[in-house]
Amino acid sequence: MIGDVFYYVLKLGVVTNLPLEYVEASDVKRLVSEIIDGLDLFHVVAQFVYCYRSKGSKSRSTVARIHGLSRMWQEVLLRPPAYVIEVISERYDRLSEEEKEKTLIHELLHIPKGFSGGFRPHKGYINRKRIEKMHKTLLEKRLLRDNVM
Repeated sequence: MIGDVFYYVLKLGVVTNLPLEYVEASDVKRLVSEIIDGLDLFHVVAQFVYCYRSKGSKSRSTVARIHGLSRMWQEVLLRPPAYVIEVISERYDRLSEEEKEKTLIHELLHIPKGFSGGFRPHKGYINRKRIEKMHKTLLEKRLLRDNVM
């Protein structure tokens, strides 16, 4: 009986409740560090921004999200403020390099100037125009750096 159900699930491509899996994303971390440096985001402590890729998310439109270590957890764990940028593998990995950069800029914009573990909301600050402008700045600085070398 169980074998029949397993065959049925595989044959028809029915998705079961597979667990969400997290793996460290060193490629994302490298890009985040480059963005932090390239855009002079001095308030972001790259050492305490961790990057992970999740697989198996049921979210339909989320490409990436940011998690913060709240003040309470900082106190309890005796840890400094920290953030985790999670990219949803099923969507993020399919993006062009340009869209990946814009996605990560968006997530970094959620980090407030005080790097406290809290978040900056979208309203009045995070929008497509700001992200496009920052991305253009990043590309210009990258071009200057490459031409100097």
